[in-house]
Amino acid sequence: MNTLSAQFNIRYIIAISFISALGGYLFGFDFAVISGALPFLKDQFGLNEYWEGFTTGCLALGAIIGCLVAGGVAEKYGRRYGLLTAASIFAISSLGMATANNLTIFIFARFVAGIGVGMASMLSPLYIAEVTPSHIRGRMVAINQLTIVVGILVTNLINYSLRDNGSEAWRWMFGLGVVPSTLFIIGVLWLPESPRWLLQVGKRDKAQKILSKIGGENYAAESLLSMDKTIISHSKISYRSVFGKAVFPAVLIGIGLAVFQQLCGINVVFNYTSVLFESIGFSKDDQLLETVFIGAINLIFTILAMLLVDKLGRKPLMLVGAGGLAILYVIIANLLGVGSPNVSWFLLAAIGLYATSLAPVTWVLISEIFPNKVRAAAISVAVLCLWAAYFILTFTFPILYSKLQDKTFYIYAVVCVLGFLFVWFKVKETKGKTLEEMEGIFTGH
Repeated sequence: MNTLSAQFNIRYIIAISFISALGGYLFGFDFAVISGALPFLKDQFGLNEYWEGFTTGCLALGAIIGCLVAGGVAEKYGRRYGLLTAASIFAISSLGMATANNLTIFIFARFVAGIGVGMASMLSPLYIAEVTPSHIRGRMVAINQLTIVVGILVTNLINYSLRDNGSEAWRWMFGLGVVPSTLFIIGVLWLPESPRWLLQVGKRDKAQKILSKIGGENYAAESLLSMDKTIISHSKISYRSVFGKAVFPAVLIGIGLAVFQQLCGINVVFNYTSVLFESIGFSKDDQLLETVFIGAINLIFTILAMLLVDKLGRKPLMLVGAGGLAILYVIIANLLGVGSPNVSWFLLAAIGLYATSLAPVTWVLISEIFPNKVRAAAISVAVLCLWAAYFILTFTFPILYSKLQDKTFYIYAVVCVLGFLFVWFKVKETKGKTLEEMEGIFTGH
């Protein structure tokens, strides 16, 4: 498609991308809030390492359900309705966690929050990929990752500010999630529906109107012509087609990328900051302060990734991230082994490298590589596997760390080496290609 001839409404594109990416902010909130609240929860509910892992990881179990629900909702009712549902779930679950009077209720509420996280983690990048032109799609999808890390940083700052509010401070940490949830609900009410979905269900005039607002009449005509070649009728889409011979190679690559992004191990630094720094003698205040530093580095390097993803390409960034993390983990393991406070610098370096590479680029690739006819269902399957891997990682870390201590990071180093080889041999570059142009690149057809 000739993007140079189109008159793109960049402000409008950025606005709808940021609003839909507020789902990422809430993802970041629920992801990060546990790190600051965990020391208080351990005291409140007397958690051992198994319950500590399950309380942290149950978010992922809900997210798996959310991914499954999101795929069906997105296909039947549209991407916008799915985002609105996710926002409502976030608001309800935040109140549930804040008011829980026992561990069972808290875990159930966090599980429900996970349903909202799972829906948003699948629908936000899907929506952005479908409404943005190909030459800026990488940066726009990366906005979703940007809002995730903003959510992490803001949540860490709030957690730090609440540290002296007594043993019940954790209730405020969770309850304040109602504020961004409400803003997300208001924002989604303004969003247009995905033109690709509208065309898929026979609403061609509405699709053309939205595309014209994005890039003008010529862009709308070219886009509709391109979509016509790949979009099939709404009634024929099913999860069974995801596992068909024609598209399954691409699905396997998407699953591989999603699982690697989690099992590479970096999220133990986000979720278990207190555990890592307590083991080398940091106070509770210092542990919470480290979460703020981690959030700040995460944000700075995510912005850098947004500038690079459409210039350097997806594959080079993934390779640098995988190889670099493997090296850093070996250094971190050795510094933890001798109880050196200098480990903080290398943990921050690992966060920065991850934020520039595996974190945003995985989401970009997952939103791009699947054929139009199965995109929503295939993204749902890939993100479901991502959350399953996240649960495995967060549930097993407290157990592994209690037994292996610093040697746990050698396991993650090996995973990163395997991930490097996977990307090297299986992932192809997608930079600058339209979603329609990528039909067949990852499926071999």
